[in-house]
Amino acid sequence: MIRFRIKELMAEKEFKEGRRITIAEVAEACGINRMTLSKIAGQRGYSTVTDNLDRLCGYFQCEISDLVVYIPDSVTTANSAES
Repeated sequence: MIRFRIKELMAEKEFKEGRRITIAEVAEACGINRMTLSKIAGQRGYSTVTDNLDRLCGYFQCEISDLVVYIPDSVTTANSAES
């Protein structure tokens, strides 16, 4: 499963800039619909287009590997079984 690190990157940017950053602000700056960005950030297994990933990398000034993390199915299955 692919997991997006939007919230972590937002927290890092907030710390660096010393101010609060909202999903709405990121969405507007990237030209991504706010609901779409909320789904990317919080919905497990959400799929998005590469154009959105490109815009997010530009906004956060990061590499794609900073934005997404691959989690093997065996890890997500084990975590689901524990819940």
